[in-house]
Amino acid sequence: MGQPAAPSGAPVADAPTADIPDEGKGTLGLPQATALVIGGVIGTGIFLLPATLAKYGTVSILAFGLVTIGALCLAVIFGKLGRRIPSSGGPYAYARDAFGEFPGFLNAWSFWITAWAGNAGIAVAWVGYVNYFLHWDSTIGKIVIALVGLAVPALVNVSGVKNMGAFQLVTTVLKFVPLLFVAIVGLFFMQSANFGPFNAAGGSFLHALQTSAALVVFAYSGIEAVSIAAERVKNPERNIGRASVYGTLACAVVYMLSTVAIFGNVPHDQLVGSTAPFSDALNNMFGGSAWGGVMAAMAIISGLGALNGWTLLVAEMPYAASRDGMFPKAFGKLSKAGVPTVGILVGTVLTIIVMAVNYLWSEDAFETILLLATVTTVIPYLFSASAQLFWLVTRERAVSRGALAGDLAIAIVGMAFTLWMVYGAGEDAVLKGLIMLLVGIPVYIWVKASRGEYGPNEVVHDKSGKAVGTASSTEE
Repeated sequence: MGQPAAPSGAPVADAPTADIPDEGKGTLGLPQATALVIGGVIGTGIFLLPATLAKYGTVSILAFGLVTIGALCLAVIFGKLGRRIPSSGGPYAYARDAFGEFPGFLNAWSFWITAWAGNAGIAVAWVGYVNYFLHWDSTIGKIVIALVGLAVPALVNVSGVKNMGAFQLVTTVLKFVPLLFVAIVGLFFMQSANFGPFNAAGGSFLHALQTSAALVVFAYSGIEAVSIAAERVKNPERNIGRASVYGTLACAVVYMLSTVAIFGNVPHDQLVGSTAPFSDALNNMFGGSAWGGVMAAMAIISGLGALNGWTLLVAEMPYAASRDGMFPKAFGKLSKAGVPTVGILVGTVLTIIVMAVNYLWSEDAFETILLLATVTTVIPYLFSASAQLFWLVTRERAVSRGALAGDLAIAIVGMAFTLWMVYGAGEDAVLKGLIMLLVGIPVYIWVKASRGEYGPNEVVHDKSGKAVGTASSTEE
């Protein structure tokens, strides 16, 4: 097979060649694609999130509901865009196709930050459940546990896409069933006294709602997973949308019910300081610690599954951008197993650095990482919603006239939701996110210079006026 098409449907001038072996192309069917979404969304983050939200009070349940509506709107948007642009890269491909090369690069860079920084957050939560058994409570002990949790998914991903998909499907089933059990059975054991105050933070209602909503966004991070790995999916025009919506709906049900169940089964004061809230809930429901140990084991499996899926995504985004000449060439090379090994290894190393730094210098590593990742997550979401709105207004891509009003409403809600989440993340997270985003500009300059290009890329049209590719001014 030749070079895969760029998001615009035509190869980009001077883009590096990157063939995808048969093993890596069209390997994931609808069940595996849906599992990739669920596995990427449901990680150990949800297993620790109720404790983080408890300090803001039950207002966070309302925040969960609002964020769920926004997440479903974004899942629909990814499905619509996936049908129009069924190529790997997801938000990067959509922004590049609609707005050009530089916005595309910024989206790839922002999502790349989200992937490896977010993996650090998953690893931190994962350590809490491993320590349910090991009790390695020193900083060095936690870092060692996290290193093991990051190494296993990296090795699975390096071994090939088929192994990654099988591992993802198994871990998704093993974690989804017990989570659903707590979400449903836990509702029958709730006590109203456990819920605590509505606004436990003591500040304004709006501030508590915004901050808790920003934390919840990270729990839904991953709904775009299947769109990023589009060329690994069978029949992507159809399955990207279905997998995105099915996966998000499944996660929403479990998230909403389990959060309410945890709040109702663990006393508020105990929940705020918990490092394994689901285990504490099961212990309170049935007595003893055996059931809590079972849930801790499921959380460990869940974390490995989430890290496995995100390790793929941390490499897929720069891989797609590298093919278009927007990331260093090394990220666009595939191994014999059909995977971008450089992206996997570099992303894992960066995750380790973020994890270690936050353990050594942050009082609340999990919340710090979550708020930063929220900012870098919603930037690609904002551009995706904007791309959808752009195609609906210009109709330069296929648009259903009958569904136009509904699609416009969903795109506008998606845009408003992402802007609200940036604001809710807080000044510190926004500042750090902006700095990390701007650091990508020198990388863009380096990549452009290495291609001998200057000035913006121009769209090249054939005799009929149809866009067939891009070209840029080059140095003589």
